[in-house]
Amino acid sequence: MKVYTKRGDDGTTALLYGGRVDKHDLRTTAYGTVDETCSALGLARADLDGMLHDLVLEVQRELFVVGAQLASSADHWDDLQVGISRVDDAMVDAIDARIDACTTRHPIPQHFVVPGGSGSRPAAALDLARTICRRAERYVVAMDREGQLPDQAPLRYLNRCADYLFVLAREVEGTHLPSR
Repeated sequence: MKVYTKRGDDGTTALLYGGRVDKHDLRTTAYGTVDETCSALGLARADLDGMLHDLVLEVQRELFVVGAQLASSADHWDDLQVGISRVDDAMVDAIDARIDACTTRHPIPQHFVVPGGSGSRPAAALDLARTICRRAERYVVAMDREGQLPDQAPLRYLNRCADYLFVLAREVEGTHLPSR
């Protein structure tokens, strides 16, 4: 099987369940930015182990769900499967619970945090992922404002995800000391 199809040579890309859109389409930009977030999380996870590794991997898997939903035209959202290709309120509630658990283990700092300031590469990568996630969220807001988002769950998830990545980075800083 070849990786390239040549169908995108005209500047378009396929959506899940059919249809094509321009590669610069707002929808493509949104799910592409979700993919960037997932890749930045891979940088963080590469230097983590145990529970923190697993928490980051869980977010990466959930971002695949968000990306799948955003990569589907709205008229096919009823065909999507919750937890596989569609975000639901339970996913948002679950990330809320993980934020609460994280801040119980490591309270939120009461000062501005300089990304990478602790010298922890995985924490810096989580902060990078957080800022990319916020960009994805802005694109999804734009989709919503353009009437392309019939369900608010992906937007709510991305909003919480960025918050979670912030607190998770602080936890990593507190538990993953850099080697010097």
